Amino acid sequence: MKKTESKRTSLRFAALCICILIVGLMTAACGKDEGEQRYPYPLATASPEDTVTQIYAEKFAEEVDRLSDGRIKIQVYANSTLGGDRELLESCKDGDIPFVVQNTAPQVTFMPDLAIFDVPCAFENLDECREVLDDPAFSGLISSVYENGGYQLLGIADQGFRVMSTNKAVKNINDFKGQKIRTMENPFHLAFWKSIGANPTPMSFAEVYIGLQQHTIDAQENPYEVIVSNRLYEQQDYVVETNHLPHLITLIMNDEFFKDMPAEDQQIMKEAAATATEYARQASDDRIADRVKTIEDSGTEILKIDEETYHAIVEKSAEVRSSIQGKVDSEVYDTFIGCIDKVQKEK
Repeated sequence: MKKTESKRTSLRFAALCICILIVGLMTAACGKDEGEQRYPYPLATASPEDTVTQIYAEKFAEEVDRLSDGRIKIQVYANSTLGGDRELLESCKDGDIPFVVQNTAPQVTFMPDLAIFDVPCAFENLDECREVLDDPAFSGLISSVYENGGYQLLGIADQGFRVMSTNKAVKNINDFKGQKIRTMENPFHLAFWKSIGANPTPMSFAEVYIGLQQHTIDAQENPYEVIVSNRLYEQQDYVVETNHLPHLITLIMNDEFFKDMPAEDQQIMKEAAATATEYARQASDDRIADRVKTIEDSGTEILKIDEETYHAIVEKSAEVRSSIQGKVDSEVYDTFIGCIDKVQKEK
């Protein structure tokens, strides 16, 4: 067996052992004869520790501990310790890991209606996005999507907008043409970049830095938080504020686990999540300015998209929006667009 294959097998085995141990601890914690939690419940993420994802997870755990007077404990496992995004989503649905914090993009495979979050250029700013997410009409529908998938949606925060980093200055719509850009393995993300003339290619995130360094890809797209925490700006001359999608982070838990809780504990989960969501959103805003400074201090130039180029992007990506409209539930789509229209008219 090759060394890389052996290493992957070892990592998978280690993660499996941890999950088995956690299930055992959870079983002991929930034993009827005990009457109290003996071990912390796991909350897993696939993100590094120095991220808003970690801040979100830790604040939630802290608030649960505070609101329950120390009765309910949650332990955060970061850095894919318990698996990557797909594995965590499956483990949460199966009940092996009760809590997960992750981006919405990998969830589309399991819950197709979540492609609504992939509608390109839907928001002019983050305040609009957050107002729509918090609108009772829309949040109720999205919560039902998660519940039907086997999850309880506790909250949605963000890491700002996704932006493009590249070695080519983008000053008009034609400058996207032919750029080989790494994207997540999401069909709507791929379709968006194709629509504006780029050459998107899905790639494991672990390979992105080396890909940029060796010029197997020209560009990539991520929020500022990810670009800085993984030092991607070191291999790029420009960051282009395409702001094509908000990078949303969900706090979810196993639906059955939630419904088996006493009403008092369910309320604790909801209150803790609400506080953690607002805290994470503010942390995101505060950290973006710091991340921008880090990039600028390195010599990498940040470029803003002018109005003409932005409108060209919107026009060329219209088919992607139509494709998403045809794939998601009509009520979800119409409510989402209706909420956006309402927020923008109120400005």
